Amino acid sequence: MILACQNISKSFGEVEVLKNINFHIEERDKLAIVGVNGAGKTTLLRILLGESRPDNGTVVRAKDIRIGYLSQHQDISFQNTVYQEMEQAKGYLIRMEQRLRELEEEMKHLSGDELDRVLETYNRLSTRYDRENGYAYESEITGVLKGLGFSESDYDRDIQSLSGGQKMRIALGQLLLSHPDVILLDEPTNHLDMPSIHWLEGFLSGYPGAVIVVSHDRLFIDRVSNQILEIELGRSTLYRGNYSFYREQSEKKRQDAWKAYLNQQAEIRHEEDVIRKLKQFNREKSIKRAESREKMLDKIDRIDRPEEVHSEMRLTLTPVTESGEDVLFAEHLAKAYGENKLFEELGIDIKRGEHVALVGGNGTGKTTLLKILARKLAKDAGTVTLGAKVRMGYFDQENQDLDMEKTLFDEMSDTFPEMNNTRIRNVLAAFLFTGDKVFQKIGDLSGGERGRVSLAKLMLSPANLLVLDEPTNHLDIPSKEILEDAIRNYTGTVLYVSHDRYFINQTATRILELRNKVLTSYPGNYDFFEENRDKLYQLQNGDNPYADNNQSTTKSGFSIVSTESYARETNAGGKEEYLQRKEAYAQERKRASDRRKLEKQVAAAEAELEQIEQEMNLPENGTNVELLTKLTTRQQELEEQLLEWYEQLEEV
Repeated sequence: MILACQNISKSFGEVEVLKNINFHIEERDKLAIVGVNGAGKTTLLRILLGESRPDNGTVVRAKDIRIGYLSQHQDISFQNTVYQEMEQAKGYLIRMEQRLRELEEEMKHLSGDELDRVLETYNRLSTRYDRENGYAYESEITGVLKGLGFSESDYDRDIQSLSGGQKMRIALGQLLLSHPDVILLDEPTNHLDMPSIHWLEGFLSGYPGAVIVVSHDRLFIDRVSNQILEIELGRSTLYRGNYSFYREQSEKKRQDAWKAYLNQQAEIRHEEDVIRKLKQFNREKSIKRAESREKMLDKIDRIDRPEEVHSEMRLTLTPVTESGEDVLFAEHLAKAYGENKLFEELGIDIKRGEHVALVGGNGTGKTTLLKILARKLAKDAGTVTLGAKVRMGYFDQENQDLDMEKTLFDEMSDTFPEMNNTRIRNVLAAFLFTGDKVFQKIGDLSGGERGRVSLAKLMLSPANLLVLDEPTNHLDIPSKEILEDAIRNYTGTVLYVSHDRYFINQTATRILELRNKVLTSYPGNYDFFEENRDKLYQLQNGDNPYADNNQSTTKSGFSIVSTESYARETNAGGKEEYLQRKEAYAQERKRASDRRKLEKQVAAAEAELEQIEQEMNLPENGTNVELLTKLTTRQQELEEQLLEWYEQLEEV
């Protein structure tokens, strides 16, 4: 054990954020901490680091361990070049190397005991230098820089000339090169492109020390972690496995809790029904039996209704009208900023019902292309054509569609003047804005809250083509899953840019990769793209063995390779596997939807039953035969319906 939390609790005012958190990690453990926004994940990291003190409990650290930390708001006021700053992390090796050179010079002029003494020092220092991999520190620096997306031409750049995201990558690189015993990372993938995230996954998976990471990147967590610590309603649960294992087990735990609760509720209601009927007989024997059953019922250890983490965002995307088969067509598109040509002669063709993810490295022009297609940015050349009956809705990651000076309420009422005050409040409540929050200025909201406002406006729009730029930015995992479910079930057309590979895997039916100023099409989700990326890129943009018989060309001159031919010749079977996965996802979505619907029906019926019982017990209703008959009939209907729903829930 190198690090452990023992009964850690922490409150801010009257809000208890952490309640008796317990876990420990060993030398090579990779632990991911998950939970909704505000669950206390970053607070727990700061307690582990010693920057914050818990109200109760202790953090136990092994002797002499070194902890490295990368926060979401890292100090990035560097003054060196890129390479010089990375060398800072290896400063002790550089000083060690300099000392070795000095000793080598000294030994040239020494003899006898003095030589032996210096030689002993040299050997000891040389052994340590070798053990610390000093002879390879330069290649390690260049390897980390390359992995984080820096080219050799960047090495001599002044860090002050870099973007905020690039500076954060420098801070991450420094941390990785310092080789602490425990690495603490708070949202490390926020400023990385997909190749850099993939490299970081490999680096951390093979890291000889321990890693504790907070991240909303589920695929990253899945590939890096061997333990998941879930913080829910202040309490922690440890799952020994990766994210996929955690999802499966946490869902099973949730279902088991609901099943136990619903079964007991059914048992209690059955017993209460028997007691009520026994009392209705109004005989001494039956009344005694009823009283005996009541005593037994009072002794039951009642299961609390399973708690919900928070009021979930409710998002439904429904196109008002159906578009034609051809939704979006562009050809010969070009865009440059000065000497920097992002792309030229670019073409794109999207059909009704497609869910297309646009991916590519940072700086390739993905957001620029999206803005051109959405007619938010002028193109240098080319044409963009929308199909018949196409109505576009655009989601901007920078929330430029929002007026920062307006309140949430005014933003919605000005955008949708036909909506009354009640409807506006109901929509905002569906996106977790209630009470006085609706009168807060948009400029005072967090990034995630602004994103939810934009999603609310998108939901109310009459669009049948959604163009989304990083829609999952700032969303916690439950909110991402709600958005995923809404897009998967959306019958319109979607084109989006996202770095969230798990989100892409769940929602995309096709992927377009913008690489080397050309677009390459991949039929399927992210798994298929990752497996076949280079092969299909070569087929569509390099020497193409299928060109003579199986290649079709669009009006804009870019080729679409027959994926059936590719799958047949390479034995990839990608399309068939994708369709199977798609069907499995659809069945899983239906089960989840059925479960949620039944749970809501059960909750509503139970609430109505409780209301009926209260009305029946009112003194003023005691002689109202007509009302009591009506209430009793409704009570019996609800009880029968509840039993049926309980059985259906067990099946689901």
